[in-house]
Amino acid sequence: MQAHYFRPGYPVYPHVPHGLLTTPQRMHALPDYTGRGVVIAFIDAGFYDHPDILSRIITHVDCTTDHFSTQATAVSACERFVWHGQMTSVIGAGNGGINSGKYHGMACESDLILIKVSSPDEQVKEADILRGFQWLLKNHKKFHIRVVNVSVGGDYVNSHADYPLHQAVHELVAAGVVVVIAAGNHGERHVLPPASAPEAIVVGGYNDMNTMDSHHWQGYHSNFGVAHDLSHKPDVIAPAQWVASPILPTSQVAKEAQWLGKLLNGSSEPALTDLFEHGLPDLHIAHEEAHRGERFFHRLEHRIHELKLVDEHYQYVDGTSVAAPIISSIVAQMLEANPKLKPKQVSAMLKTVAHRIHHLPPERQGAGVPDAGKAVQLAWTLRKGR
Repeated sequence: MQAHYFRPGYPVYPHVPHGLLTTPQRMHALPDYTGRGVVIAFIDAGFYDHPDILSRIITHVDCTTDHFSTQATAVSACERFVWHGQMTSVIGAGNGGINSGKYHGMACESDLILIKVSSPDEQVKEADILRGFQWLLKNHKKFHIRVVNVSVGGDYVNSHADYPLHQAVHELVAAGVVVVIAAGNHGERHVLPPASAPEAIVVGGYNDMNTMDSHHWQGYHSNFGVAHDLSHKPDVIAPAQWVASPILPTSQVAKEAQWLGKLLNGSSEPALTDLFEHGLPDLHIAHEEAHRGERFFHRLEHRIHELKLVDEHYQYVDGTSVAAPIISSIVAQMLEANPKLKPKQVSAMLKTVAHRIHHLPPERQGAGVPDAGKAVQLAWTLRKGR
């Protein structure tokens, strides 16, 4: 068997020799800006205290009922919810520590508030999201929260300005909090609350095919439509495919990835030997099924692709839930450069430095893809009055 037999399951172009592109590369981020001094709140279904963010979590908030509580460690939830919140928070603010810093978020020195909003019966409905907003309205000043990322969505279309979720976004933005919300992934011609709040920065997605060459870029099945005031959403778009995210350490995927991920490191022979000797039980493979033959190697490679493995620690993920924290991390960099920015200024600047993908309809991409470096430079210029 050749050492390079096992191939990654994501597109790798000749001019991207090192595998999956990082988020800072994709967004042209300036390395000196990391969201330092900025507090980001994440509203999500559940969370895990991943090592890439653990030291910067200020508190966890349990908004699963009307009796809000804060605590030092993650609020328990079902595995898929825990994974989802881990994904959004680490993509936005992880330091990449488990992989020598390679896949770090653009706000990798920001501080975090993690707000769990799933209900006790493991659902996320509009009433659950509203509880998270209500906690923020009461506590954003106490914790100096400047950005909130919302990668969960509502239930039904609503066009009323006085709808509670719309009002909550309006009040947060008026209080100086930038609200970033995922557009949704169904490709439908409407956005659901709270993404139908005009003051929110609503984020759609695109597929960059793991290349910096925009000629290869494609659309993504994001929702699009209008807010309750008939303004168009999404406002901007961000990568929604082929984005590296840490594997949930306590999961079955993590057990398999510790063996399979090493097959992608360019020297698969030692990793195969280790797998045959110790890893078969974690892969649920009987010893009599394992052999050094092409059919078995195809089986392993198929599982690598099925799990979307990048290496033993990361997998690639997709969705506007992924795109939203990428934009939130750019916002954190902008606020690091200029803490006096108001939410409306942040939104306008992101649109100013965005460029559209030429073959996508404007209604599906808003202003287009923001350039993180230019956004920070614009924020800094305004701070200096130039």
